[in-house]
Amino acid sequence: MVRGYLDKDFFLSIDGEDLFEMKAPEKIKHRCVTDEAVVIENGNVPSSSDKGGRPFELVVGLGNHIPLWEQNVTLKWRLNSLFDTYTNSDNVKDYIRELVKDALSQWGDASPVKFEESSADCDFEVIMRPDDCDINGCTLASAFFPNSNLNILTLYPKMFTQSKFEQVETLIHEIGHIFGLRHYFAKDRESSWRSEIFGHHYPLTIMNYGHQSTITEQDRIDLKRLYSSVWSGKLSEINGLKIELFKSLTLKT
Repeated sequence: MVRGYLDKDFFLSIDGEDLFEMKAPEKIKHRCVTDEAVVIENGNVPSSSDKGGRPFELVVGLGNHIPLWEQNVTLKWRLNSLFDTYTNSDNVKDYIRELVKDALSQWGDASPVKFEESSADCDFEVIMRPDDCDINGCTLASAFFPNSNLNILTLYPKMFTQSKFEQVETLIHEIGHIFGLRHYFAKDRESSWRSEIFGHHYPLTIMNYGHQSTITEQDRIDLKRLYSSVWSGKLSEINGLKIELFKSLTLKT
């Protein structure tokens, strides 16, 4: 297990080196970002970028449909090759794997999909991008909603200046987006894209921001009920907004 600590706004690796120190240019073998992922992130899907905190409550929908996953989907993921450009690349990658594992464990058996790291074909890549800050705060991470394309889960260095607890909760929230969940406040503050509420709608949820952003047992219960109702055929729409199911890219025929 890789452990780190905070010191003067730098997240340090176990050997005391800056975890995100870059290798000298001549030592970098290759550095590329998947073109398809960039297209998707900059496309017409509403951003799930999280500024100033992390959110969640069972709010779903992307305007003209509610994207969810088909049953028995395994999402394959990989770390982008850019992670090899860090001096302590093995520490960086192991630490991120640990964060992902810890975040997934908090969803437990409520998770509607399985996740599997793959060095070959994948459904999404994890990448690191320079910090993105404005007067409202800094983006810590951003994710995608269910679809059958190649996607990205983006991390920003600012996330790693937070406590380990906050880092894990940020990823729990982002995984909520991957499951198809919108922000708790989507109907009020993201009204340009239609959304609908399913289940209990309490402000204390991992899809909210700030001190009210924490995963609850009700989050897990409602997520399991949503997917079980859809997969059984009992639920095909919510308030007239049609549910659309997607396969993983690696299983797409």
